[in-house]
This record gives sequence, structure tokens and C-alpha cells, in this order.
Amino acid sequence: MSDQPPRAERVDGNPPQREKPPPTAHLRRRRFSFVWLIPIVAAGIALYLGYRTLVQQGPLITITFNNAFGLSEGQTQVKYKAVALGTVETIDLSPDNSHVVVRVRMNGVGTRFLTDHARFWVVRPHFSPSNFSGLDTLVSGAYIEVDPGAPGGRYRAHFTGLQDPPGVRSDQPGHTYVLKAESIGSLSSGSPVFYRDVQVGEVLAYDLGDGLGPVTINVFVRAPYDRLVRPESHFYNSSGVSAGFQGGGFHIEFQSLQAIIAGGVTFDLPKEAADSAPSPNSAVFPLFASKEEAEAAGYQNQIPIVAYFQTSVSGLSRGSPVNVFGIQVGEVTEVKLLLNPNKGTAKVRVAMQLQPERVFSANEFPKNETAPVVLQKMVDRGLRAVLESGSLITGQKQISLEVVPGAKPAKITREGSALVMPSEGGGLDNIMSSLSDVTTKLSKIPFDALGSNLNKLLVTANDTIGGPEVKQSLTSLSTTLKDVQQLVKNTNDGLAPTLKALPGLTKSLQTTLHAATSTLGQVGRGYGSDSDFQRNLEQLMDQANGALRSIKLLADFLDRHPEALILGRTGRATGG
Repeated sequence: MSDQPPRAERVDGNPPQREKPPPTAHLRRRRFSFVWLIPIVAAGIALYLGYRTLVQQGPLITITFNNAFGLSEGQTQVKYKAVALGTVETIDLSPDNSHVVVRVRMNGVGTRFLTDHARFWVVRPHFSPSNFSGLDTLVSGAYIEVDPGAPGGRYRAHFTGLQDPPGVRSDQPGHTYVLKAESIGSLSSGSPVFYRDVQVGEVLAYDLGDGLGPVTINVFVRAPYDRLVRPESHFYNSSGVSAGFQGGGFHIEFQSLQAIIAGGVTFDLPKEAADSAPSPNSAVFPLFASKEEAEAAGYQNQIPIVAYFQTSVSGLSRGSPVNVFGIQVGEVTEVKLLLNPNKGTAKVRVAMQLQPERVFSANEFPKNETAPVVLQKMVDRGLRAVLESGSLITGQKQISLEVVPGAKPAKITREGSALVMPSEGGGLDNIMSSLSDVTTKLSKIPFDALGSNLNKLLVTANDTIGGPEVKQSLTSLSTTLKDVQQLVKNTNDGLAPTLKALPGLTKSLQTTLHAATSTLGQVGRGYGSDSDFQRNLEQLMDQANGALRSIKLLADFLDRHPEALILGRTGRATGG
């Protein structure tokens, strides 16, 4: 029995037609399309960049700042010498809201900076009298700067940012020194450090400590100028303006405009320190208040002197000069008031330091004589410490060692290590004291009584001049002068008749003149030695005396040449 189905037969009786077999299917492979290269390449690049990012991506660090002014997430970069080392990812507040926590994703290059020596700070526009920085951030925006510090150190991922940029970077050669001062004046961080008017460093910071001791000031001096800082160097505050009277004129001096605004420190190098070795890092130096104090500290020989005064020392202070003939030989170191409650007395103790090196060189200073012996010789010749005015305008005073004429003998004594020198009042105080004495004496003169007596004297003089005695004397004097004139006239014609009456006339004339002189002298004394009446009287007396001398000469001539009465003024009489 066959399993095949029966063939179908045509109804019309025709034999059935044979069916055609289906066509054979042929599979043909399609070619690769280049369109797929684009996503494949893009995926490859993405995988490469992702791999590279994972490889180059550094650690995530945190930096704390007081505020986030100028910082932005995803934009603010961390830089070193303008090279980007990382980018800020997030900015958040600390749990106690006291500071800002900035998370920074560092790159592979920035990883090497993550040590405990590194320092971070925000660079912003900074304007101060001593520093103008960060001006480029006005356009580009703020960024975080890093200083790697010294090589080495341990790895760290958490940092505390600095509030201000550090004064010294790790890549800047130089040395840091410590200065000690009683006060800083106008100094601040960033104030310049000068050497011979050249800025060679800056002030880093200062510390008050416990507030009772000196102020500690850290300064940085750049290389190669740091080799000029030696143990003999002196630092002094050169801030502000120094003004005073020098050389007969007003003198003003300042270091620079920057030092006036922001303060400044200056140091010098004495010539005797040419062979000294440079000071090491963190060496300590005193900071003097002025250039004068720094120069005074450089003198090796210091002779302490003490003098006591019982007059006002207003205007005298520490640092005031001590002069000899106007040349400074030392300075005042202390002015102190001493009161004795038991005796009720008071005096001022003035301590000084004499510096012979201001006058003598090392070879000229006397080596065989001690300071007490030399000073005693000078005191024996009248040398005394005198307080005098240094400037009448400012009221400053100074000590002058002067030779006082007629000074009482004195001896140099000791007070501890200091020599006590005798003192004398002087200057304006003596002038005022003399004026006070004169005023006291003038106040004792009875000017009222003198005026009353003078008025009485003038009344008496007026009565005397208007009295009959004066009138009679003037009349007699006028008559006598007329007689003298007549006598001279008669003498020219012939002196014989007159010669007999001449002695009596002369005697009468002398008597008259003597009486007139006595009377007029009393009147003249009443009017005073400088009155018009006295001057006219003296002129009249001179004329009368001249007339008497002429008469006496005439009498002497006639006594020697009596023939002149006959011959007249010719012949021998004229020749004689």
C-alpha cells in the first residue's frame, strides 16, 4: 500500500500536466558599509580619552579657606607658574560654618606638589600701600596658587589655605632674618628692605608675642644681597620723614616715597666688617628707631656720664645730642626725675654716653690716659655740662660740654660705672633768670616818688630862671662882653690907655663870669644834662672862656712887648 496520495485526474479526460519545481534559492553575502566607521572611531576615541583621563587624573584634595570669594566650581584652576595643576570641583561650607571647604581634582602633574611643605592661597586683585598684585585676575578671574616648598616632605591631601600670599617663595634664593624692636612704627607685611637706597628684600610678618616683650619682625633679603648681612650690620627703621635744623637751615630727609607710605627697614655694613662672614639664616638683630641710634651703636668705646640739673629739662629726651663746641661727641641715654620726699628736694638725672670715636680715630685715641683722668683735666679748666636750647622753634634741648669762665673747682666722682660730671645752668634759662632779677630790681624802684620829685625840680628851676639873680647875671655878662669888644677895638688903635685898666677889668670879668657860671650851673643841673638849656649854657661858657683867653694872651703879649703900644702891630712886635 503506497503512502503517496492518488494523483488527480483531469475531468476533461486529458492527462494531467507535470508541475514545475520551485527555483533554487541562492544566498549572496552583503559587502561592509563604511558608514559604520564613524561610530566605531568615535567609540574608540571616547574609550581612549576615558582611559587617558583615568590615567592622568590625580587625587581629589581639600583646601579650607576663610571665604570663597572669586572661586567657581568647574572653572577656578590651581596653578603654579601659570601652569594648570587642577580644577575646583565643589565648594561647600564646613559643618560648623566657620570656613569654606574647596575640593580640587588635581592632574597627574599636580600630584607631585601634594606634600606637607606645599602652601595654597587665592590670587585676587590686591591693593595696598606696599603692594599691588593680582591685577591680571581682573580679566581672567581669581585662581589658586600653590608653592611646592622645599623638596621632600610627606604626602598630604588636606590643606589649610593662606589668607595672604607668602612673602617668600620656595624658588626665590635668599635668607630670612629676625629683628627685635620696641615698636614697629609704620612697618607692615610687604614693607621694603633697603641697602644704600636699593630695595633688596621685604618685611614678611611681625609677632607681638605676649605683648610685654619686644616685637619680633621677620624680614627677607634676596640673594646676592644677603651676603651683605653680617654680624656687624645694623638695621634701623627708615619709615616716614625726618626733619630738623642742620647747618643753619631746615633739613628734611626720607628714604623713598614707598617708605613714607608703607614704611621701610634699612641696614648698613660698616667698613670694619669687610672680612666678616655672612650671617646665617634666622640670625637675630636689633632694630634701631633711627639712623642716628644705629650709628651710635656702632661705636666700640662708650663712656657713661651722669649730670644732675635743677632747672627745666623740657625738650631733652633720649637720643638728644651731647656737643663740644657744637660738634656731637655723644648722646643722651636717659632723663629721669629724682624726688627726695624726706628733704623735699628734686633734681633731674641725665645719663649720657660719650663716644670718643666721633672725634678720635683708632690711632689718635690716647691709650696712656684713662677717661676719668682726661675728664678731670678738662673739668679743672672749667669744663661743665650745660643744658642749652637746640632749636627755639621746636623747643628741643641738648647737652653742651662748655668751658665756663670762673667756674668753681669740682671733682669727677663715680656712680656705679658712670662718671658724675659737674653741671652749670645755661642757655635760655640763664637769660630768663637774669631778666627775672632785673624785673625784680626794677619793681623796687619808686617811680612815683621820682616823678613827683622831678616835677618839683622843674617848678623850682622855672622859678630860678625867672628870678632877679639870673636876669642880673645875664645883664652883667652882656655888659662885660660889650666892654671886651670895645677893649679889643681900642687895642687895635692903641693899647696904652687901656693897659692900665686891663688888670682890673680882667679881674672884674673873671668875678662876673664865675658868679654867672655858678648861678647858671645850678639852673642847668636842675634841667638835666641833656636839656637844650644845658647845651646853650655850655656854648655860652665856651664863648666867655674864649674871650678871657684872648684877653690873657693880649696881656701877656703887651707884657713882653710894651713897645707895641707905640709902634702898633708893625716892626718887632709883629714879628714876635
